[in-house]
Amino acid sequence: MSLRVFIADDEEPARERLKELLGDIAAELPTSVVGEARHGLEALEQVPQSGAQVLLADIHMPGMGGLELARHLAGLERPPAVVFVTAHDRHAVEAFELNAIDYLLKPVRAGRLAAAIRKASVPEKARLANAANSAREYLSVAERHRIALVPVRDILFLRAEQKYVTVRTRSREHLIEESLVALELELADRFVRIHRNCLVARAAIRGFERAGADAEDPRWQIVLDGIAERLPVSRRQWPTLRALVP
Repeated sequence: MSLRVFIADDEEPARERLKELLGDIAAELPTSVVGEARHGLEALEQVPQSGAQVLLADIHMPGMGGLELARHLAGLERPPAVVFVTAHDRHAVEAFELNAIDYLLKPVRAGRLAAAIRKASVPEKARLANAANSAREYLSVAERHRIALVPVRDILFLRAEQKYVTVRTRSREHLIEESLVALELELADRFVRIHRNCLVARAAIRGFERAGADAEDPRWQIVLDGIAERLPVSRRQWPTLRALVP
């Protein structure tokens, strides 16, 4: 069965372009356009009755933009999956805070649109399961009534402290409310445990330093790239860590 798609964009050529692209990928992903709107207010009136399963929405539209439109539609019993289509990338974080399925930059290519439609065609429960089973590229941090994204590739270590986990990059620290055990399972290919309360990025390890003067019972600290702080290595984890550095 074809997916029902609604298009909201204030520029008619942009709407026509999306319809052409949907036609180009129809053999692979059948769709039917069930409505069009020139701005968010118009879309808000039409989408609930259209039965749309997917909304392709521009972010900048007169009267009401795509972000506010998505917020209002989220209150529907069965809101459409939202794919933002825009000429600007500065709203990406806010878009994904609204649970957007994808974020496409103009000019849109058929392959990228197909990938977004394919995501939208997966039932919501399956999408959530797939997301839970795949490692994130970013960790989200609540800061001053907004959500900031911290790239996993920039994280040097994750350290559990009471009910929070400290996320340390070269430039700063963030606090998140997540389980260190769950993060270890999810990010096992990038991080290694050095202590019961700390994971470090494998790529950031530069070596080890002896801590203390007891030659018979040496303690070790790990040296990470880009920061002066040294982190203690537990006796239990030392054999594993020693094997990581030639």
